[in-house]
Amino acid sequence: MHIGVPKEIKNHEYRVGLTPESVAELISSGHQVSVETGAGAGIDASDDDYKNIGAQIAKDAKSIFAIADMIVKVKEPLATERKMLRKGQILFTYLHLAPDVEQTQDLIKSGATCIAYETVTDKNGALPLLKPMSQVAGRLSVQAGATALEKSHGGRGVLLGGVPGVQPAKVVIIGGGVVGFNAAQMAVGLQADVTILDMNPMTLEKLENHFGASATALYSSKAILAEQVANADLVIGAVLVPGAAAPKLVSRDMLKTMKSGAVLVDVAIDQGGCFETSKATTHQEPTYIIDDIVHYCVANMPGGVARTSTYALNNVTLPHTLRIANMGWKKALEADHDLRNGLNVHNGEITCEPVAIAQSLDYTPPEIAMAKD
Repeated sequence: MHIGVPKEIKNHEYRVGLTPESVAELISSGHQVSVETGAGAGIDASDDDYKNIGAQIAKDAKSIFAIADMIVKVKEPLATERKMLRKGQILFTYLHLAPDVEQTQDLIKSGATCIAYETVTDKNGALPLLKPMSQVAGRLSVQAGATALEKSHGGRGVLLGGVPGVQPAKVVIIGGGVVGFNAAQMAVGLQADVTILDMNPMTLEKLENHFGASATALYSSKAILAEQVANADLVIGAVLVPGAAAPKLVSRDMLKTMKSGAVLVDVAIDQGGCFETSKATTHQEPTYIIDDIVHYCVANMPGGVARTSTYALNNVTLPHTLRIANMGWKKALEADHDLRNGLNVHNGEITCEPVAIAQSLDYTPPEIAMAKD
């Protein structure tokens, strides 16, 4: 199979779909790999690093899309990239389609086979290809929130951990999954006053057993959520409904109850965001202010630590990339139910039910869509 790796073009996105080490694995398995010139610069991987292990270097994205059987990326294809997709081509990347109608329609029109990292499951129903980026984003959310709390960035002028004789910042984390757990680890490590909200009793028990007295785990009723948000210096939205749009948990009215200069960090922004006032931002302009509340809603947070993120991502995506390349997409998905859950769009049909529901589109089960080939 011929695998193509275009350079990421999302604002300040420095990750790359395949590291040189991953490319070497694919080439040793008998596949061709073409990498767009400069694609690895953000992780300090030069064109020569790719060439030296047998990759071809392409002059631009158009060349990559024209020759590759499978495109391996990190972020969802932007409009210019979607125009280059073709019927029968495989796209393997993060898609986050539920809140993105325009992308969904373009992928339907392309006829491509689009497999999304974020909906591939494992035998326990977890999301192994999303997990490493959730870990990164959870940890970054605290760094970003701490910076946004500085007065020069529009925040309250509060140090997350306080100092002797001065109270630490109150950090409220909505969601105790992978993002929330990692955010809590960082906030606790910085000696903030940390509260984690979740609705799953098993998750709450796990959090309490892990953090003990270092953090408070509470059941997230509407009343508790409203109370905690009102008293918070920093609120981190760490909610995930796999494949679906994130629920809007913090309303515009709730902002009026918050302290002036408090900060909201919406890690769920890839799925539309869990705050009513959220809108996607970039690393170039990461924050905006509504009702005196600082909003940080960068849609590709892990791109800010590109080297760490790329290697963490490749650790979990490479086995699937190899399987698709070695077996062909259809046989690979037929043999692996968990990988089949990653199929979001195939030959003009929506094959991910949460996406279909979010956009009121017809849903075709993956097995049925695949059987038509």
